Amino acid sequence: MIDLHCHTRYSDGSASLQDVLEMASRRGVQVLAITDHDTMAGCAPAVEMGKKLGIQIVPGVEISTKDPERGRKVHILCYAPKYPEVLEPLLSATLSSRMSAAREAMEVVSSLYPVTAEMIRRHAEGSTCVYKQHMMYALMDAGCADTIFGETFRSLFNSKTGPAYRSVQYPDVYTALDTVHKAGGKAVLAHPSEYNSMDLLESLCEQNLLDGIEVYHPRNREEDREKMLRLAAEYDLAVTGGTDFHGFYTTRKNPVGTCITAQAEFDRLFDHERK
Repeated sequence: MIDLHCHTRYSDGSASLQDVLEMASRRGVQVLAITDHDTMAGCAPAVEMGKKLGIQIVPGVEISTKDPERGRKVHILCYAPKYPEVLEPLLSATLSSRMSAAREAMEVVSSLYPVTAEMIRRHAEGSTCVYKQHMMYALMDAGCADTIFGETFRSLFNSKTGPAYRSVQYPDVYTALDTVHKAGGKAVLAHPSEYNSMDLLESLCEQNLLDGIEVYHPRNREEDREKMLRLAAEYDLAVTGGTDFHGFYTTRKNPVGTCITAQAEFDRLFDHERK
């Protein structure tokens, strides 16, 4: 079983790296990609833990980007970069912007609810940044919310009306893809349905900028799958699958290994030579 999309406490997952790998082992996952948001901090320790558990770890990262033409978020999965240091300036800039936004958001949350920024930071221990999920977890502990992504989350973080919403500066998708390939990594468009990126997907395929498409994902729409598969076949791209595991920092139940990649497609991804 191959799962190529998984988050840990190094970003916005609720489970520690050790626990994620233990769960993957018990679920029968043989190959697991660690793809935390905008950081590869967990990859090296994951490789060592994986050896003890008999799991092949694919070092990766999910890069947050923006489609400059359409103004939408886009996530790019980068796998096995040969020169990860090439990615570092891009990733660091995003984390810095995200942390700046989080500090401002924590001030707002602390002014509205009986939690402090320090309480929130304790819920973010082990992460490379403070995420909205950590703020919501602190509010749940304080009895001010009963779920992560519920009414309180929407009232605080709505992009138009939320008092705690702060924008984060992301690189454009083309800069990110260029950086991934300069780093010797494989680039896969993550969950094209989630941010309505089907038109972007077609454009990226035509420009030969992708190595694969994440077709099997919990939040991809069923009606988009046929087009994804058609594009993958037309442009000789790998068809990947990943759970996008976040533990309980998610809106649905999806244990590691829920969405998987076929062995032949895994081989295609890493044998793929860009024309």
